[in-house]
Amino acid sequence: MSDTVVPLASPAAVPAAIRHDWTLAEIQAIHDMPLLDLVHRAGSVHRAHNDPADIQRAALLSIKTGGCPEDCAYCPQSAHHKGANLPRERLMPVDAVLKEAAAAKANGAHRFCMGAAWRKPKDGPEFDAVLEMVRGVRGLGMEACVTLGMLTQSQAQRLAEAGLTSYNHNLDTGPEFYGDIISTRTYEDRLQTLEHVREAGIGVCCGGIVGMGERVRDRAEMLQVLANHAPHPESVPINALVAVEGTPLEDRPPIDPLDLVRMCATARIVMPRARVRLSAGRKSLTREAQILCFLAGANSIFYGERLLTTANNEADADAELLRDIGVPVPGLTLAAAE
Repeated sequence: MSDTVVPLASPAAVPAAIRHDWTLAEIQAIHDMPLLDLVHRAGSVHRAHNDPADIQRAALLSIKTGGCPEDCAYCPQSAHHKGANLPRERLMPVDAVLKEAAAAKANGAHRFCMGAAWRKPKDGPEFDAVLEMVRGVRGLGMEACVTLGMLTQSQAQRLAEAGLTSYNHNLDTGPEFYGDIISTRTYEDRLQTLEHVREAGIGVCCGGIVGMGERVRDRAEMLQVLANHAPHPESVPINALVAVEGTPLEDRPPIDPLDLVRMCATARIVMPRARVRLSAGRKSLTREAQILCFLAGANSIFYGERLLTTANNEADADAELLRDIGVPVPGLTLAAAE
């Protein structure tokens, strides 16, 4: 494949159409536009398809931590990365998870996301418990999202019947670079799970990570795969690598915050109606960098002090930031799960 980049028309000349036929050259050309032009174009597309004041707040909880048989180079939960020293924890009790969900709702979260460090869930008591968690979160009036690894068709259908709003299964990067990061699961495995999720009628949450040593071309390839799905994923998380000690990527330098702005903007342009989720790595961003991501079309954040295994911004700081840019955060109580 050629690295030739095709020049695009000026931002004002390009309609905010929903497309599923993006070329790699087009996406890379968008990503590499002058930054002010890129943010302007992305913001225009965003406002044509979304309410810019609608920034969703999602809370994330690790319901089963560590001991994962996958070898993802960025992840301290992998059993392959002994140096990460992450304690293994069994699946949390349903009641404890629902208390966390209720506290997240009281703190202003709209969606509750639950992650289990499995390669793929086994049918049985633990999967049944996850179904009960999903039903409980929906009973609280929140959206429910889980990430459990690879799914069978029947498991996806059971999650749909339990009321699951969305299933997270990231591609992580483009197909050419993928083998440098993961060897225990193929790209096709990931796409098959996304197909099972879509066939079950569950929303798709799928994005990737920047800062793992990939090229801009690899980032564009990942967005091309997502943008050429019909329909587009309902949610597209854009994560910056959090380099964790003991993982193969522990020495990777932090990315330039403007790389995240570019990825959020490009994702917004090629997937106009998706929730572009400013996800892991946000703690290292200044308020101004986060606001630039919102201008570029990001319209969701993880809300709460922890992600699966890494720190996140504090909820009160996030509430202050959102209020300062004119996004209301009603009913904030900073409740704790007891």
